[in-house]
Amino acid sequence: MKFELRHLRYVLAAAEQQSFRRAALSLSVEPSTISRRIREVEDEIGAALFIRAHSGVTLTYAGERFVCRARQAIGHLTEATLDVGVIGTGDIGLVRVGLMSSMASGFISELLNTYSSAHEGVRIVYIEGESSDHLPAIKQHRLDVAFLTGMSAADDCEAAHLWSERVYVAMSRRHELCEKQEIEWNDLRDREFVVSEGQSGSEIHDYLVKHLAELGYSPNVQRHAVYRDTLMQVVANGRDLTLTSEATIAARFPGVVYRPLKGEVLPFCAVWSRNNDNPAFRRLLSLAKIISKRCNSCRIMNRSQDPLVWGGTGSVSAVPLRNLDPSK
Repeated sequence: MKFELRHLRYVLAAAEQQSFRRAALSLSVEPSTISRRIREVEDEIGAALFIRAHSGVTLTYAGERFVCRARQAIGHLTEATLDVGVIGTGDIGLVRVGLMSSMASGFISELLNTYSSAHEGVRIVYIEGESSDHLPAIKQHRLDVAFLTGMSAADDCEAAHLWSERVYVAMSRRHELCEKQEIEWNDLRDREFVVSEGQSGSEIHDYLVKHLAELGYSPNVQRHAVYRDTLMQVVANGRDLTLTSEATIAARFPGVVYRPLKGEVLPFCAVWSRNNDNPAFRRLLSLAKIISKRCNSCRIMNRSQDPLVWGGTGSVSAVPLRNLDPSK
């Protein structure tokens, strides 16, 4: 069919007004334009839509059926336009988020809770993995954003440092290091470690090797094909240690205690494709930058407190991030 949307509007106006002249007045065009365009439609479909008379026009049987379907088509187009318009504002949509750190507490928890409360029409899909998984997914637009350690960079990607977390040593409540309030690297010489084959296991392995190598020690690091919950059970039941970030220590595991590793802080950043124009994601990114700015240059933990220790009796307190108005 060669006729355009305006042709349909001319037909509908003529059917409603029962006159080409009145239809022309309602659409602010010449009556000859209405008559000519409707004739083009009739020629195209091979049937007369109107019975023409000096007093006006009336629909033929073919015209009645055509007008019924044309009204439905116009309605569907209007609904489609409104739906897309709402998506364009970021009020509804889908955001796919890649994670390495825990959502139990801290920056990511506050960010996603605040965003979800303000954008109930947006569905968030979470994917856990390592940098090696998330960066290709960002470039291929299978992820909108990934929150990674360090300042991960890749071609066609943007990155922004948003927050930092202290590094903690997770150990059994029965471990001899449990008596210390803070762990130093020298305390970790000749210790045995466990990491997951996924969920940041490679990053933790490389982190241990780098820092302990500086002390002239090659760490014994065992890899297990398990998730975080099972890994913590391994820690609770033996003498093995593992490292974790500040946000994860809000998750309690029976028999596991956490001690801060002196002077060690992990920077976290958001990574996204510079070609990603998903409005819902762009609003999430803007909110993340607002929260980052308001938590004192990414220091989410309250430095006025004593060194943080959690072993079932202590608690972790973060700089308040609630009650944020993204419009400010």
